[in-house]
Amino acid sequence: MSGPLRGRRRVAGMVHVLSSRVLLRPSDPERSRAFYGEALGLEIYREFGTGPERGTVYFLGGGYLEVSGRATEPATDSLRLWLQVADAQAAHRKLVERGVEVLRPPVQEPWGLIEMWIADPDGHRIVLTEVPADHPLRYRP
Repeated sequence: MSGPLRGRRRVAGMVHVLSSRVLLRPSDPERSRAFYGEALGLEIYREFGTGPERGTVYFLGGGYLEVSGRATEPATDSLRLWLQVADAQAAHRKLVERGVEVLRPPVQEPWGLIEMWIADPDGHRIVLTEVPADHPLRYRP
């Protein structure tokens, strides 16, 4: 076996994931596209379809966020988006300037990460996290 799986035991029947994305069905697609594309400033990976419920896929670092379709039920409280940013204070200033409601400004947590909380127009919670230079997540054994 070669590549990244060399030296690792492969589980029989394991699904080989090539790509992934979070699918979000907003109650108001245009409002959500304005939030993710303009207020958060996420870059567009691709768009598809036509009309107000068309799909827009945004880059999320190593993943993607697809905003498409329309929700038929209220937002769930069990979904959280975790977005790592380089500078939480700078992100805070920029989001406040753009009119984004900040639920909690940047705070250094007991586990060492700096986190701030916002919500999208449907109430989905988003955690913006800064990993400080001296945090163990920055280092690999």
